[in-house]
Amino acid sequence: MSVIKPRTRGKRLVKHNTRLDEQNQETLYAYAQFIGESTEYVMNQLIDTVLARDKEFVQWRAEHQQSCVPRPVARPRKRAHRVEPIAKPALESTTTTLSIS
Repeated sequence: MSVIKPRTRGKRLVKHNTRLDEQNQETLYAYAQFIGESTEYVMNQLIDTVLARDKEFVQWRAEHQQSCVPRPVARPRKRAHRVEPIAKPALESTTTTLSIS
């Protein structure tokens, strides 16, 4: 019997990039396959179930309900390197006169 149950309702997901130990990645994908869910779901359930068991953290979190997610740092935009067009020489105006005799 699996510790993590298949999902029963949807939640709003946000993107989070991280790196895992190679063995943890293998275990994550294997467990997701075992319960027929996505790796994102398994990760979310692990956080929900494991951290909920930490009584000190639960108490601390109740006292610190503000968001702890770091705000994104505004990075200056890179200026696109502007390439000036190469000036083309002006075409000389030529007039050709055709005489028919």
